Amino acid sequence: MFNLSLGVFFMLVHFSLFLLSYRLFGRIGVYAWIGMATVLANIQVVKTIDMPFGIVITLGNTMYGTIYLASDLLNEKYGEKAAKKAVWFGFFTLLASTAIMQLALLFEPSANEMAQQSQDAMKTIFGLLPQIALGSLCAYFVSQFLDVRIYSMLKRAFPAPNQLWIRNNGSTIVSQLVDTLIFCTIAFAGMYEMNVWLSVFLSTYIIKFLVSVCSTPFLYAARSFKFKEEQQ
Repeated sequence: MFNLSLGVFFMLVHFSLFLLSYRLFGRIGVYAWIGMATVLANIQVVKTIDMPFGIVITLGNTMYGTIYLASDLLNEKYGEKAAKKAVWFGFFTLLASTAIMQLALLFEPSANEMAQQSQDAMKTIFGLLPQIALGSLCAYFVSQFLDVRIYSMLKRAFPAPNQLWIRNNGSTIVSQLVDTLIFCTIAFAGMYEMNVWLSVFLSTYIIKFLVSVCSTPFLYAARSFKFKEEQQ
């Protein structure tokens, strides 16, 4: 139960810091958050935790879910073009950080014990298998653009301010399904038997969607923020 309680607090911290980033820095803060989230989500994903009912999840799901929150906010307040720009920004950040860290791992560490321990730790965190890195990049690219597209369609179909929850959850329920399917298919191809793969797929998708649902009140709050420079 400790992990479950901490997980709820962990999620609230993510959402609160996202709101703070937007409150302090405006639209730039949202772009900065997306760049940070794409990197941190892929670092956190290497750590798995046990939850009640025998469910095993990765920590990266919460941080990754805030990327959908960010792109939906941009789409809601600044339009589809701004949201697509954010997707490209996040994709570049993910690609660049992956390439840079793979090159960093190639350097031979000093002979002392601390340097070797640091090298081993970096390999554990950043030495992703090529198919996991490919799965992450492909899933992000496809699902994020799909989320922006669906959100824009729902925005036209359900334009009322109080229908924001339809636009938000309607877009993420589909895009995160596609994201999870692509990632699990590419990253875990040939690693697990079908029943194990299905368990990983379902638990990952459910957690992602729950994070999305819980983020809705924070999206309503962020939408209400006003900035003088944007009103000029």
